[in-house]
Amino acid sequence: MSDATLHSTTQDPDDFAVQIADQVESFLVAVSEVARGDEPDSAVPFLLLEVSQLLLAGGRLGAHEDIVPDERYEPDPGPEPDVDGLRENLARLLEPIDVYSEVFDPYEPRKAPVPARISDDLADVITDLRHGMAHYRAGRTTEALWWWQFSYFSNWGATASATLRALQSVVAHVRLNQPLEELDGLDTDQGMGDDTLEFEAGKVMQQEIAGPLGLRFPSH
Repeated sequence: MSDATLHSTTQDPDDFAVQIADQVESFLVAVSEVARGDEPDSAVPFLLLEVSQLLLAGGRLGAHEDIVPDERYEPDPGPEPDVDGLRENLARLLEPIDVYSEVFDPYEPRKAPVPARISDDLADVITDLRHGMAHYRAGRTTEALWWWQFSYFSNWGATASATLRALQSVVAHVRLNQPLEELDGLDTDQGMGDDTLEFEAGKVMQQEIAGPLGLRFPSH
């Protein structure tokens, strides 16, 4: 969506709210395009870029003073758009590197890693961002900023950060010619053993990332 349709022509492009909304809208459009599956070879590097850019907006929201909404109670932004289709498309596109290991709170001691899915994470982040965008489109700019800031602290900031770490790890394995040796975070409900999972993940990484980047894994 162009700036002309997202913003009034009287709005200052240097305004904080406009910049945050632009970044949110860019992320929503970009991930939706990736989920269509038209360019699977570039999906992982492109998602890495988009999540990185979104977290810059999140960092700005996090560093900003507390945003106080205009109204005591949140206005109803309307029904939440369904993200199940997007989630399923991303899961198919990213399989089997979709599942990774995550520690929810790095400051909470003795917490074991748990499995998480990039597709679930991205759908979760998009749900939060769309909620705020509904307020923004309705002209409730302060409400939108409050929601984006609040949900950054309470949900999508940590979720996007974990997703970024997973995506960066996959790309790093390829760029450093280091095939995945352990996939402990992956679920095995499909009955595949660890060796098979490792082989399949390495094959997908070659197809989706290494090929377009002109890289090859060392032979075994």
